[in-house]
Amino acid sequence: MDSVQTGPLLAPATELHSPAFDDLGVRLHDHGGTLRVWSAHASAVELVIFDESDLDWITDVIPLEAVGGGVWSVTTPALTVGAHYAVRVDGPHGAGMTFNPATLLIDPYARGLAMPGLGSWRSAVVDEGFDWGGVVKPATPLDRTVIYEAHVKGLTKRHPDVPAALHGTYAGLAHPAMIDHFHRLGVTAVELLPVHAFTSEPRLLQLGLTNYWGYNSVAFFAPHAAYATAAAQAEGASAVLREVKGMVKLLHAAGIEVILDVVYNHTSEQGLGEPRSSFRGLDNRAYYRQHDDGTYIDVTGCGNSVNTAVAGPARLVLDSLRYWANEVQIDGFRFDLAPTLGRDATHSYSPEHPLIRAIVDDPALAGVKMIAEPWDVGMGGWQTGNFGDGWSEWNDRYRDRVRNFWLSDIDYARRAETTPVGIGGFATRLAGSANTFSAERGPLASVNFVTAHDGFTLRDLVSYDVKHNLGNGENGRDGADTNRSFNHGAEGRTEDERILATRRKAMRNLLGTLLLSAGVPMLTAGDEFARTQRGNNNAYCHDSSLTWMSWQHEDWQENLFAHVAELTRLRRDNPALRPVRFAHAEREVPSASVIDWYDEHGDTMSIERWTDASHRTLQYVAQSTPEHEAPNRILLIVHGREQPIDVVLPALEGVSRYESLWSSADERPGGVAPDFAPGAVVAMPGTSMRLFRAT
Repeated sequence: MDSVQTGPLLAPATELHSPAFDDLGVRLHDHGGTLRVWSAHASAVELVIFDESDLDWITDVIPLEAVGGGVWSVTTPALTVGAHYAVRVDGPHGAGMTFNPATLLIDPYARGLAMPGLGSWRSAVVDEGFDWGGVVKPATPLDRTVIYEAHVKGLTKRHPDVPAALHGTYAGLAHPAMIDHFHRLGVTAVELLPVHAFTSEPRLLQLGLTNYWGYNSVAFFAPHAAYATAAAQAEGASAVLREVKGMVKLLHAAGIEVILDVVYNHTSEQGLGEPRSSFRGLDNRAYYRQHDDGTYIDVTGCGNSVNTAVAGPARLVLDSLRYWANEVQIDGFRFDLAPTLGRDATHSYSPEHPLIRAIVDDPALAGVKMIAEPWDVGMGGWQTGNFGDGWSEWNDRYRDRVRNFWLSDIDYARRAETTPVGIGGFATRLAGSANTFSAERGPLASVNFVTAHDGFTLRDLVSYDVKHNLGNGENGRDGADTNRSFNHGAEGRTEDERILATRRKAMRNLLGTLLLSAGVPMLTAGDEFARTQRGNNNAYCHDSSLTWMSWQHEDWQENLFAHVAELTRLRRDNPALRPVRFAHAEREVPSASVIDWYDEHGDTMSIERWTDASHRTLQYVAQSTPEHEAPNRILLIVHGREQPIDVVLPALEGVSRYESLWSSADERPGGVAPDFAPGAVVAMPGTSMRLFRAT
């Protein structure tokens, strides 16, 4: 690959802490404000001020002065709270240079935006004052964290107990009805799909669709105004920001953390010739990865890739994180296509990239949860397990193995009368994925998930063999083709109660595995009620009842919710299920879980049985080595064949009783279940799990 051209103003990312980048954007003072903008190659920069009631009427144009390091600055009384502005930039022509002094551009550091027309943006000066009333971040320890991935609009758009004026809004998400839902479910953090200002691609608009998920950022500081209430939108950008902060404050007061899904890897400007709103006009050569001839190097699949090998864009990302973590009190971030941020001047990923390290080492971000989506579509883009200390990562290996074990392996066994693999790989994922994450990082480096916004919902995972995406306008080409799903005998809707019962049990097995595994579990909103998207595994472009959560449920859906709530409670009450560190064979490790494995006869698992494809039953015993909690030991039985089996409980030193806690075979949890003595026989139905506390 071509390397990035650097010069005296195009500093490498190692210089992202340079004071030259301090105080970019607007800073208010007694007599107006100062705007500082970075453009390494510009020859002239102008501030454009608009009329307060007509955002197409320019009232003033003020030149900025070059002050060194590629920074341009101006101080003017025109920059006050409520002012709307843009910048215009001129510069040299040549490969990769796309300056146009007539284009009105967004200030990358703008805290608010207004949109006077489709595809037209104005930066807004906002009032950042807010009374937090003494409410502080919950600071939930990572081992006690249960993440709930949700869409701001879709979560409350149809909630009957949320006032209509709050449907689909930031304020609606923090309504008491939602807080009650989070508490009953047992989640500790809400991870929101993108709330940075975003827009829909012209292609989608032409099809009558929208970018519903929001992975198409316009700016990295301004919140997405369309998620605010109509009243806040009418009042302006300052009111939108206050509503976001109000949401965070109310959730924090209820003990719920807020994690943002952030998209710093690309912007809505797409490829060359597509919309121009900010970076491309400010300094295309500096902000985007490209070859020497100016063609883009696209490692995101979205038309462009932000060039974090350069100090200016890298510092922009870091400053955005600082702003959201401190001014808006956000508790954590999930980084979309995170390897893109860690690519150097040769476009190769490194976990020691200055930005990747700065994100977890910056004192201003201390205690903030950092979660990587550890893949992009560039060369060497799959980096699961390779993000280093301080990072947690979405564990796609966990997702794939768990889906295989409970779904595609069962499908295979029905047709071939045997399963393709045994239980060893599944057990490794259950115990924290030590084959993926180093001992230094431990099991909490793994964010475990079975479903996410991208892909089948839990219900669709057990109901469809193939995707059904024709409504996306791409003739079914979009969305993953390999889903490791299983429809259990009928594609989609069916009235066959045998199939429906098997699907319900499969969902309980998947949820049970997720919430009883070592690591940090992430539940996708709606899976607790078995939400369906009718087989669409890429519903990013549907802002409709297809993607909005339904709050009208049948009895079996309420039963599934009860299972999730019970599982999160059991996870909370049994520290052996949530170790902080991996155990060591030769020494005691504090806050680990010492694990022993037994077969269905109660005997220690043999090496041969780990790899025997016909052997799909294990007993997982985890004993905590506590630092701050009482000692705890659990036994989890996993049976991965459709034929029932009798299991002999192991005789363990110091154990006289196995207390029944949970079974995936039950349609609803909470029934009376017998306790068992060591050596007793437990009848396990086909494809089921059962949890005990050993005392």
